[in-house]
Parts: sequence; C-alpha cells; structure tokens
Amino acid sequence: MSDRCPVRCYVPPNIAGVGFDPDLAAFSRDEPVARIRMQFGSGEAWLVTRYEDVKFVTSDPRFSRAAIAGQPFPRMTKHIIPLDRAVSYADPPGHARIRRVAAKVFAQRNVERLRARAEQVMAERIAALVRAGSPADLVEHVVAPFPMAMIGDVVGVPEADRPWLMWCAETLFSMARDESEVARNGRIKDELYAYFHKLVARRRGSSGDDLLTVLGDARDRGEIDDEELGALVVLVSLNGWHAVRYNSSNMVYVLLTEPGLRDRLVAEPGLVPHAVEELLRFIPHKRGVGQPRVATEDVVIRGVRIRAGDVVHVSYVTANWDPEVFPDPERFDLGRAEIPHVAFGHGPHYCVGPLLARMESQVLLGGLVERLPRLRLAVPPEEVRWRQDVMIRGPVDLPVAW
Repeated sequence: MSDRCPVRCYVPPNIAGVGFDPDLAAFSRDEPVARIRMQFGSGEAWLVTRYEDVKFVTSDPRFSRAAIAGQPFPRMTKHIIPLDRAVSYADPPGHARIRRVAAKVFAQRNVERLRARAEQVMAERIAALVRAGSPADLVEHVVAPFPMAMIGDVVGVPEADRPWLMWCAETLFSMARDESEVARNGRIKDELYAYFHKLVARRRGSSGDDLLTVLGDARDRGEIDDEELGALVVLVSLNGWHAVRYNSSNMVYVLLTEPGLRDRLVAEPGLVPHAVEELLRFIPHKRGVGQPRVATEDVVIRGVRIRAGDVVHVSYVTANWDPEVFPDPERFDLGRAEIPHVAFGHGPHYCVGPLLARMESQVLLGGLVERLPRLRLAVPPEEVRWRQDVMIRGPVDLPVAW
C-alpha cells in the first residue's frame, strides 16, 4: 500500500476535434490513482480515472463536496465558478433537501410534456437556418438558440434577457486570464444572483410551474433559504444552456464526420435515442476536470491510501472510455447493447436535469436527420474552429450545407 505517489503537473491541452486528452489517457492506463498539481489553486490532489473508482468516489459519503467550499484547492481556473451556497457544494442530507425542490420541474412527466415544445422550437430554428441559405452556421441558427429557448422556458427567464444570460455563461465558463477578469467574474455572479432574486419576487403569489416560481414557493415555506435558491437557479440556468449547447455542437460534429452515421440515422430514425447515449459516452466533452471532493477519512483505492483531508478529483470522460467497461472505447459504436455512461455524473451530485438534456439532444438530432437528410459540413473537418481555454470543449461554429 502506498500514499506517496510521484506528483505530476496536469495542465489540460486545447484539442481540436473530439480527440481524447492524451494526459488523461495516460493517467487512466498507467496510474489510475495519481497525484497531481494543477495550474491554479494550491497544493496537491489525487486524480481518479477508472470507471468503478470514479463511481466509488462520487457516491461514498467519506468524500465531501462541502469541505472544499472556500478552500484554495487545485483547480482548472483562477476563479471559482459556483456560488458559495451552490448545491454542488452540499453534502447529504442537505444536498438532497435542495435537489428535491427542483426535482419535480425536471421529472420525466414534465420533460415529456416539453417535448412537443422542443420539436416546435427545433422546427423554427431549422427553418431559420434554411432561410439564411446554404452554407450557414448551424451553431448560430440552431445549436445555440435551441437549448436557451428550452432552459429559458423551464426556468422562467424573459426572452429579452436570454442573450445576456448566454454571455454570462460563456464568460464564467472560460478561463480568466488575470485578476481583473477574476474580479469581473465575481461581479457577474453577484449580478446573476440579484437578477434571479428579482424575478422570484415578481412571481410571488403566481401559479406558474417554472423553476423560479417553484423555488420561490419552497423558499417561502422554509424548505430552502435565499442563498440556496440563488445559487441553485444560477447553476441550473448557466449549465442548462452552456453544457447542452457545446455537447450538442460536438454531437452534430460527430454526426457529420463519423462515416455512415448520418445516413444510418436518416434511414433508421428510431436509433436516435441510442445514438445520443453512445455520443454522450464517446465525446470527451469536458476539458480537464471539474469540482473535487475532500476525503473525510483515510480511504484505500487500488492499493493507494488517500488520507483524511486530501483533495480528490475524478474524470468522468476517462471513466466513459474505460476499456474494462466499454470495449474499444475509442470507437463510436451504435451496436453497443449497454451504455452505462457517467456523462451526467454519478452519486448524489448526479446532474439535476439529465432527462431534459437527453430529450433536447434527441430532438436536435432527430430534427436534423428528418428535415435536412443531406446535411454536411461546408468546410473540411480540419477547418472547423474549436474553443480554447474553456471548461467544456466544442466548436466555435459549424458551417454546414444541405
């Protein structure tokens, strides 16, 4: 048993396309429980990369999210993205109490009720793309506005404010380059917190079923407090657009570059939901790692002792490429019978809205193969521009023809 592994510096590279991070691949292959330093924060952390180990760390109560709040842990960015009282910093049972308030908004019955609305929005967005004329940017006309229309409706954000919300998400989920940008991001978080509280106040006494109304009612009943409300709605609103926008962009890129995939889905549109699951597994959408946990007791993983107080990062993207669970993980395979991916996380901090995100991806891909069966990239794949120094990878734009 060891607890004195050599420390390696991990700085995630900027990668064009959906290729896998070579450093993460090496960790998973050679050192599944590794000791790392990162570009920002201070100190050292453990990085856990194998599927079963990632599931263990993210579900075992001896690894705490609450313990990282306010700590200068090793991290990806100069600035801390979630607000201090965000649900991502809570441990059970408080975590379950906060999630429970929002859960019914994202329940399967409600999401399926939204499908008709999503299909209507998708038809409108594809029509806008066609009006723009071939070639046109699929991101501008379809992929970016579609998830904002959906999460905006679910949360209750007025349409006039949605471009500002997208700008906030883009800014906060990019790498701050200096202290002035760190300060700017802090101001943006404060403005978002105040903005959503004003919207909640306007809805007091209404009978709506949007998230802001539901959270405001729960606050008034004493189920959550003001800080928990603000932190939760900021997190859901930003992630509900940003993550889906870039995951969807990656999915469409694979749809248009993976040999035979577009034609297969055009011929068999019933395969779209299964294709979405394999895309969620296959695409390494996360650049680097996310929020860590802190061990509250000594824990042994693969013969390595993680001591109480140690910071532990996990990688969901390496878990989704673990060959012990997914044979030939580097191959996109529509024939996989089972796809138990962890693209939405695992354990208590599992994504709040995975059913909504899945439905949106299904409607997006289904709409494209139905209405634009000859859709193709208008430039060679190597000319697609990719985002740099961000948390979630994805193309800047997708020039397409049809």
